[in-house]
Amino acid sequence: MQDKHKKLLQWFSLNFIISAVLLIVSVLIFTLIANEAVLEHEKIVDDKVFSFFDSIVTPGIINIMQVFTFFGSAQFLLPAYIVLAGYFFLRKKYINGFEIIIVGIASQALLYGLKQLFHRQRPNLSLIKNITTYSFPSGHTFSSLVFYSIIIYIIGRGKWKPVYKWITSIFLLLFALTIGLSRIILKVHYPTDVFASLCLAVAWVISCNWILKRINKKSANILLGRDEGANIKTKDSTHN
Repeated sequence: MQDKHKKLLQWFSLNFIISAVLLIVSVLIFTLIANEAVLEHEKIVDDKVFSFFDSIVTPGIINIMQVFTFFGSAQFLLPAYIVLAGYFFLRKKYINGFEIIIVGIASQALLYGLKQLFHRQRPNLSLIKNITTYSFPSGHTFSSLVFYSIIIYIIGRGKWKPVYKWITSIFLLLFALTIGLSRIILKVHYPTDVFASLCLAVAWVISCNWILKRINKKSANILLGRDEGANIKTKDSTHN
């Protein structure tokens, strides 16, 4: 009975409650944006945000945003995923390496599926030409936040001092958000594409974290059971 209560308390810890609330809120906001901006073609928010940035953006800012947007592209993220997974494989942490690969592939599959589902065309005034993929949700924004969240998670489990972990994590989070901002300033995405992608990424990261933790816990219990069984057999053979 006590074990059941302990498991229940673990499930409803503060961390779990915060994560669950964030997940639900993120999904609801994503759904709301998808309905209003994509299905109902409501452009009030997009027009106001575009108008605001038109009034403050300079050619210099555009050049800087073109640099930032590269770090959310497939040309950067694909090699980055390979390097990150390879690092864990070299350290013989195969589970971590495979988890990174699975999250990366699953993320792109989800993104592709949603783009094909909504079929939203890109803004007409895009500053980057010859983009043939659909606009909703923003792939750069979603992929960047997922990838840099993985880095933040790895740093969080490392041996750095807490202050360095916080500084680096905040920097990476702001970096990912700036990549999303660059997609608006360069007008390759509507602002609602980016806002929705941020919500989608938050929900996706939380879901992946829960799933992987659950799988790892089951694997650990299986291995623990095997070890205990082996120890019992060893003791029995010793007594015999």
